[in-house]
Amino acid sequence: MIGLRHFSIVIMIRIVVIILSVIAVAWLASKHTNEVLVYVLGTIFIFVQGSLLYQYVTNVNRKLTYFLESVRYSDFTINFRSDNKMGRTFKELNQQFNEVLHAFRQARAEKEANLQYLNTIVQHIGTGLITFDSNGQVNLINNAALRMLGIYRLHQLSELKDKHPRLYELLSTLDSGVRELYRTPSDQPLALQGAAIQLRGMWVRIVVLQNIQTELQQQEVESWQNLTRVLRHEIMNSMTPIVSLVGTMRLIVNEDIEKSTSDQEAVNDLKEALHTLEKRSKGMMQFVNAYRDFTTLPKPVFANLSVAELFQEVIQLLQTDLTGSGVLWKISVKPETLTVKADASQIQQVLINLVKNASEAFSTQTNRLITLSAYQSDSVTIIDVEDNGDGIEPEAIENIFIPFYTTKKTGSGIGLSLSRQILQQHNGQLNVSSEVGKGTVFTLII
Repeated sequence: MIGLRHFSIVIMIRIVVIILSVIAVAWLASKHTNEVLVYVLGTIFIFVQGSLLYQYVTNVNRKLTYFLESVRYSDFTINFRSDNKMGRTFKELNQQFNEVLHAFRQARAEKEANLQYLNTIVQHIGTGLITFDSNGQVNLINNAALRMLGIYRLHQLSELKDKHPRLYELLSTLDSGVRELYRTPSDQPLALQGAAIQLRGMWVRIVVLQNIQTELQQQEVESWQNLTRVLRHEIMNSMTPIVSLVGTMRLIVNEDIEKSTSDQEAVNDLKEALHTLEKRSKGMMQFVNAYRDFTTLPKPVFANLSVAELFQEVIQLLQTDLTGSGVLWKISVKPETLTVKADASQIQQVLINLVKNASEAFSTQTNRLITLSAYQSDSVTIIDVEDNGDGIEPEAIENIFIPFYTTKKTGSGIGLSLSRQILQQHNGQLNVSSEVGKGTVFTLII
């Protein structure tokens, strides 16, 4: 630092001046008869020089102390005056101090900007994140983790004991690199994985929470798809020769047996049996072919769709059926310009399935109402299809998304399974909540 180099030179010069002053006083005293006057004036001059040296050193020390304290307490707002009152050396020293503090201010601003940037990312990612120390003090928890756990804040891990006792145990004992599965009270599956790092001499544990409901549903759908493919293949392979043999038998009956026997009643019975067998065989083949879409759903073609227009198109397609069933409908889209990125035909098919199911969910109700509502929450679009019908029994609601399961006499049991599969291909979810006697809400999260 230039200022400090000059500081040592100035100190040496001032010391030399004092020494020379002492020598000059002694020499003048030896040459003059008025020694008292010489000693008095010399002492005053030396005292002044000593005072200036003391003041100079004290001011430098004071500036150094002031500078070091500002660094110690991270107070970089101070400013040293770049003046010449105490010489060019002090001016240079002040300038050097100001430049160092300016560098500190820039470094701190960059650090705060980076922290703000990282915090924004952490708070907006879809994966839950919790960090806490060995005492259970929570240092950070992001919005995704709060949503997954259904809480609005968390300062200590012990606060989880009441609502999530099993999670509290897992977090307290979770080892680094170990993956655990936890189900929330609302039956939402969460995968937990932890890691430990040392930060400023203290051990901090980082736990990642990931909602794997979509992953599990995808695996379930794939399992049903594989089963459906196998069943379809085996049934078709078995039924095709049966239908062919029935056709051959009918030809034999018409061409040979009917002409060679007089027992027409037996022939008619045989014809009827073959007709019934052929009809049922073809019906079985049509039944199996009806599930072809479940295993061969095309990839969605994404486009920005107006939710309001999508609702209007669905209602327009089903208006006649809804009116005939005495069902009213209501549409709510907030904001009205809300859009969703999805495959138009596939999402429309999902809504048609849900609205048709809702229209069939009424028994003795007189004020029959279906509500289609949409809004945006946390960068995702939420679409609700709600009815005030009979509701779904608790034992049935667990199975309604299973292929071939249906509570309707004429249902195929494929509509809801296909709808959930479509939502999964959109990286979304299809959920349901219902209360017997009050109604049902199907929720699309896209």
